[in-house]
Amino acid sequence: MHESPEELGALQALLDQSTAGAGSHLSGIITDARRVSAEELCGLLTGMQLLVVATVTADGRPLAGPVDGYFIHGSWYFSSGRESVRMRHLRARPAVSATHPRGEAWAITVHGTAEVFDLNSPDRVALRQAMLDHYLPIQGPAFQEWLDNEDAVGARIDASKMFTFRL
Repeated sequence: MHESPEELGALQALLDQSTAGAGSHLSGIITDARRVSAEELCGLLTGMQLLVVATVTADGRPLAGPVDGYFIHGSWYFSSGRESVRMRHLRARPAVSATHPRGEAWAITVHGTAEVFDLNSPDRVALRQAMLDHYLPIQGPAFQEWLDNEDAVGARIDASKMFTFRL
């Protein structure tokens, strides 16, 4: 886990506020017994996780697709090429939603805005290090060479709502 006690507290507050503001349909599905606490969530979301991210096109259509997601300091992070469709959307329209499902067993959904940043920025090392931790053992030094030369950007989802669910 990467989260400090303060980050866990803020995440739990976000989860509680999101649940309190949910409509009756969602509240009927995500009962208190089916919620996941902030601490448990952070323990479950270590390493790379497949995250389905939805952005908004210029004409208002949603566009969703999978990315390598990393849950760090209580927020979702992901990366892509600077000129990818996803990142172009987020720079123009930062509204974003994302879901990490694990079959029917459990899921986490987040809604908010994306903050796009240079992946190789010295003050943004957490995402880069998480990517290296995951891919160096799989791909070897070639991954770091690729990452050093890729024109990539990262994004952090600044969550306004987050919902957890488990059976």
